[in-house]
Amino acid sequence: MGKRVALVLAGCGVFDGSEIHEASAALVHLSRGGAEVKIFAPNIEQRDVINHLKGSLTEEKRNVLVESARLARGNIQDLTELKASEFDAVIFPGGFGVAKNLCSWAVDGKNCTVNEHVSSTLQAFHCAKKPIGLCCISPVLAAKVFPGCEVTVGHDKNVDGRFPDAETASAITELGCKHICKNVNESHVDKANKIVTTCAFMCKAPLHEIFDGIGTMVQEVLKLA
Repeated sequence: MGKRVALVLAGCGVFDGSEIHEASAALVHLSRGGAEVKIFAPNIEQRDVINHLKGSLTEEKRNVLVESARLARGNIQDLTELKASEFDAVIFPGGFGVAKNLCSWAVDGKNCTVNEHVSSTLQAFHCAKKPIGLCCISPVLAAKVFPGCEVTVGHDKNVDGRFPDAETASAITELGCKHICKNVNESHVDKANKIVTTCAFMCKAPLHEIFDGIGTMVQEVLKLA
């Protein structure tokens, strides 16, 4: 029987929701791994709505669950309905929606707060010793909720201009966690906490390398499940 995996989204679109390519890559690799997937998102208003053509803020109001339903092809549930006991693992794709809607990292950095349902979901899987997969900016959720854990968001220096958000690694370290430098096609496994992370679009890399890196994360999550 395939592993049962919950995928948690944060909207639809890189600048105000979940990064679409990351969510799709995770779903493809989970499908290839024979996993049974159910998708969830918090039923809350987005922090903001970005015009992705112009990169500008709009006056629109959108709902994270409703927008996430676009990626889920309508087959999605409110995050409050997610029960860790019904799943073997949970995965969070990245995108600015993670840093805006699932927590306030985009505004507050390491002093951010994490949405209560996101935090309780992470804690429930952690307490049950079930694996948690995170990519792109999503590892900051683990850094905030699980002090002392190990994660990667790529490199802690802007190597060859490929890691423009390298300061995120320093902020993670300041939270008392250990940042592990990894390339985009790799992932890091914190065996003690069963947390698997990969940097995805935190690195400026060809799409296929990001896809492959997310694949390693999904494979490690399924191994641990």
